[in-house]
Amino acid sequence: MGSHTLMGLAASPGIVVGRCWPVDRKRVRAPRRRVTVEEVPAEIARFKAALEASDRQLAEVREKVEQLEGAEHTAIIDTHRLMLKDEMLVDEAQRLIREDQINAEWAVKRAIRKIKAAFSELADDYFKERRADVEYVGERIIKNLTGEAAEVPEPPPEGAVIVARDLSPADTALLLHERKVAAFVTDLGTKTSHTAIVARALDVPAVVGVGRLSALADRGDWIVVDGQRGVVVLNPSPGERSDYEAARERWLTQERELMATSQLPATTTDGVRVELDGNIEFAEEVKSLLAHGGEGVGLYRTEFLYMGRSDLPTEEEHYRTYRQILEQLAPRPVTIRTFDLGGDKLPLGVRTHDDNPALGLRAVRYCLRHPDMFRTQLRGMLRASVHGHLRIMFPMVSGVNELRAAKRFLGEAREELRREGVETRLPPVGIMVELPSAAIIADRLARECDFFSIGTNDLIQYTMAIDRQNKDVAYLYRPLHLAVLRTLKLVCDAGRQAGIPVSMCGEMAGEPLFVLVLLGLGMTELSMNGGSIPLVKRIVRQASAADGQRLVGRLLELTAADEIEREVRSEMGLRFPGLLDDMAVGPVAG
Repeated sequence: MGSHTLMGLAASPGIVVGRCWPVDRKRVRAPRRRVTVEEVPAEIARFKAALEASDRQLAEVREKVEQLEGAEHTAIIDTHRLMLKDEMLVDEAQRLIREDQINAEWAVKRAIRKIKAAFSELADDYFKERRADVEYVGERIIKNLTGEAAEVPEPPPEGAVIVARDLSPADTALLLHERKVAAFVTDLGTKTSHTAIVARALDVPAVVGVGRLSALADRGDWIVVDGQRGVVVLNPSPGERSDYEAARERWLTQERELMATSQLPATTTDGVRVELDGNIEFAEEVKSLLAHGGEGVGLYRTEFLYMGRSDLPTEEEHYRTYRQILEQLAPRPVTIRTFDLGGDKLPLGVRTHDDNPALGLRAVRYCLRHPDMFRTQLRGMLRASVHGHLRIMFPMVSGVNELRAAKRFLGEAREELRREGVETRLPPVGIMVELPSAAIIADRLARECDFFSIGTNDLIQYTMAIDRQNKDVAYLYRPLHLAVLRTLKLVCDAGRQAGIPVSMCGEMAGEPLFVLVLLGLGMTELSMNGGSIPLVKRIVRQASAADGQRLVGRLLELTAADEIEREVRSEMGLRFPGLLDDMAVGPVAG
């Protein structure tokens, strides 16, 4: 068979040259039949027994993973166990059995389809993946109803490259923790899929969203997985294999060199100390973050607590989740962002409609309109504050009134807890600067909060009036556009004048090309994907903040984004020759 090169999404970096081990997760077929009134109680009993069996199986998987890697890698499995108790699934399936008089398998299939339909209109990758979670849970229940094996039937050999249409979190956890596989490739999935999250957490190369590899790959086929560029080569020629083996050795050498200095402080040559933190969503990611030299969490996303369920998370759920993260990282700082979604992406039982969610009632706006929900999250955070170094961050603040209102809710929640005899600490409070309105009045906002964190992903989109998921206008997403640079400078200057730290937690923070610019703007805290930290740290340690300031001065005299980008690339190439090419992977050309 000839060589096939396929492109996917780079989900976890690294290069592997190995042998394919296809894992077949064909869709479960749910038998469909009518039942008599007399059979209904027996069908409901079968359904309940399948729920219990599914929970036992997931508990066993959790125990295995916890024994192998510790409790930090079990949160995803816990989420699936919670879904087995979700009223929208359990009650709906039982209603269908009783009222429509259908068998349990068919009822589960229809209940899952109804839940998934609520996610089908959402474009955000994160929510697409939560739809997949619901499907995994349904498939497990149906397998237990039909007597099919629920786990991967045959263990792959150590060092195999797993190829699959898709993988459940339980599959991924067992394969990674128990089988020591070398890499993952899936037809489906995004960078926020559980396979990608767990692979990154354990530093296993992965490419997802490849499209059709599972239909082409046979067991034992040679395969190249380039998790940095998102490239997969099936049945590479001997020459291609040799090139990629050499590229792999270069990658490993460069990784070892970077990791050798990853635990050193990120201090510039002229003495400016920069804190490098991580953006995380699950406890699974903490171990990798610390291993790569992360000094804390600059952005902890809490939206996962609200997904895949029919009700809102309780105060106790918030508290337990935040306590786990704070204790894992204590005494390092953990910046927890409050709810950052719109009503259209809330749990199904409390969802609202919004014609334009990106510009509608979302994030802090939604929280202020729904005080009970907001207070529940704030109380959970405040109760957890005694277990570590908590910082609270409000997203999508557009003006001083919103900030004051959010802080007032926080103060009221703390006073409630004080009256109840619950010990809390008042954490530093900051905002995400991601709206042009907030940037323009940053000097006023800086007087009323303890820190700024710039969310460049949204700030650039709102500044340029583009949706970067729209291919027709994605070319306008230019982090070095003069309007963006002026906006960043405005925010940094305001923070400096007010004496509060200004960090960045958008994707721009983890891009090595921009490090000197960010230093020149005066940023002393950057938060990024954990895997990006070692290279960014190496550049910071070899850079001069004064040189960065001079570079920014020159950039602000230029006009076109193309001119600014050329100047930055030229400067970085001169000051760090070869360094930015070090992490490029793939065969040597020519």
